[in-house]
Amino acid sequence: MEIIFLFILIGSLWFIRQIKVILFWLYLWQLKEYHIGRFFDHFRTDKGKKLFLNWLFISKVALLFYALALSFYPKFLPWHFYATWVFVLTAVYFFESVKFFANIILKKTKKPVPTQKTLTLILANLFFTIFFAFSLFKKIDYFYWFSFGLLSFDVLSSFLVSGIVLLFQPFAVLLRNRIIKKAKEKRELVDELRSSSPFANARVFKDLIVVGITGSYGKTSTKEFLATILSEKFRVLKTKKHQNSEVGISQCILNDLKPEHEVFVCEMAAYNKGGIKLLCGIAKPKIGILTGINEQHMATFGSQENIIKTKYELIENLPADGTAFFNAKNRYCQELYQKTQIKKFLYGENATFPGEENILGAVAVAKELGMTDEEIIRATGKIENKLSGIQLKKGANEINIIDATYSANPDGVMAHLEYLKTFPGRKVIIMPCLIELGRASKEVHGRIGKKIAEVCDLAIITTKDRFKEIKDGSTSLPQKVVEVLFIENPKEIFEKIKSFCQSGDIILLESRVPDLLIKQLEVSN
Repeated sequence: MEIIFLFILIGSLWFIRQIKVILFWLYLWQLKEYHIGRFFDHFRTDKGKKLFLNWLFISKVALLFYALALSFYPKFLPWHFYATWVFVLTAVYFFESVKFFANIILKKTKKPVPTQKTLTLILANLFFTIFFAFSLFKKIDYFYWFSFGLLSFDVLSSFLVSGIVLLFQPFAVLLRNRIIKKAKEKRELVDELRSSSPFANARVFKDLIVVGITGSYGKTSTKEFLATILSEKFRVLKTKKHQNSEVGISQCILNDLKPEHEVFVCEMAAYNKGGIKLLCGIAKPKIGILTGINEQHMATFGSQENIIKTKYELIENLPADGTAFFNAKNRYCQELYQKTQIKKFLYGENATFPGEENILGAVAVAKELGMTDEEIIRATGKIENKLSGIQLKKGANEINIIDATYSANPDGVMAHLEYLKTFPGRKVIIMPCLIELGRASKEVHGRIGKKIAEVCDLAIITTKDRFKEIKDGSTSLPQKVVEVLFIENPKEIFEKIKSFCQSGDIILLESRVPDLLIKQLEVSN
């Protein structure tokens, strides 16, 4: 009876732990959009390395080797050697289970966004896990070896979950291709319906006008600005948040595009050469906006040249009577503007604050589509936050906060630091190191460190990956001394801010800053 109880106890604790693992690794795969290159690049970061280089995982590997060592001398060792091993393993699983339930209560659990794909993967992993546990239970009547089997599965579980994800990828590709095919068919049907409409000539456009937007940064804000402005005069459809992949754009066309729509504003993202060309084949843009190019996602593209070529696929796939818009603030866009043969415009030359070129780009496209200055002014008045990707807030003790935590890229960080320079008081930046920059990462972070030294009085870097490069870059201006610290714990960061900042000082929150820290900084005392 006691042995059955032990079987059930450790099996239940192990299963709870497996649920946590399944949810986390599927969360990570979904975060990286099931892109193998982005997924593996995560393990070059400090956080990625800690997934395996941590005391808990190392302890389990040690327990596994200890169990193997015990198996060589089964007849000579006293029973308490095995009992101690089982007790330690049970305690570890009990600790993990309690922590998992605590995170659920505190809403800290990392889990994927529910979709048909994630739900299928969760069920497949749960089925495999339960099947393994019951197979182990049936074949092994010795509690020690039952526990050994559970631990072996545990240590390999991240690979097993990832293996199931990869196993399902061919089916996901087939489903993706089917969705894309249906979207293309509907896109062509919409054109036919509009062309045959007796009211078509009474409208400004006979056919649907698709505006494609791509770039290393500024895509989402440009899309939002443009959709808001054009809605003053036209029936506008825009892709939703994160709906910038081939499946996302296709689903937008299938679910939301109606014959009465006059303009479709379509954000386009890719991580490999040919990606934007594929999206153009689905959406068929007539107008293309290139918002800017930098080193973002070089880890998946392989080189800066590949990034430039991929972003330019949008312009190359516009029709002969199409129109291309380029961000004048970006040197790569200026070079591509020079080589473009179709109708083209540069925008944003007179931008004065971060991201202003994005709203100026939206205005330029609106004018090209026939909107008057009066209509554009009226429409821009409806845009709540004209600072692209950032918000100004009041924090605790009358400290000012620039919230730029939506996303981060090299040009965005530099622009936000330049903007920070315009404020009075002492200046602080809190940010992690940037990811997916490939071999450009070292140089980019050195450049950021130099800019921090020019602007800031204090910099708190929340990840280790390129802290040294930022720190070294910050010493390149000997006439300006800035304190650059690596602090990972949100509570420690907050304590440092409390002791350093006074009323009127300003903090720039850049990229993925812990939610707990943001809440602490925004609470007024």
